[in-house]
Amino acid sequence: MKSSLAALMTVTKAEQTLLRRLTKAHHLTVAEWQLLDHIGGGANTQESLAEATRLDTSTLSRQLKGLVTKELISKKAVGRDKRQLIYTVTDQGAVTASAMNRDFEDLADQIFEHWSDDERNLLQILLNRLAKSMDRQRTFSEHS
Repeated sequence: MKSSLAALMTVTKAEQTLLRRLTKAHHLTVAEWQLLDHIGGGANTQESLAEATRLDTSTLSRQLKGLVTKELISKKAVGRDKRQLIYTVTDQGAVTASAMNRDFEDLADQIFEHWSDDERNLLQILLNRLAKSMDRQRTFSEHS
């Protein structure tokens, strides 16, 4: 039997492959889909998006530019000096995000089709606990 972390790495690789396939069908990258979701959720400035995604400014700018080029988001300069940009999901972006999210939920339903509600709930509890443990480790490592 694999160790927990080895099994987690295997699951992560499989999940990334499935996500790439899904997002590609919607002409997105996984990162663009997540960014589109954040913007749709109300994070609409580079500052708030950088905090939500933990991306550096140059990576975030490149991804935002890609979404603007694909006409999935629009940007508007605001403020006295017009240097602050506000990002908004376009109608096409909302349709794309909705379809992608629906396909993602369908994938989850297929993956967990033969799992009982108790098994799904237990997995969710354990994954949340694992995420907290990993965040503590990441935070500890950053301060060491």
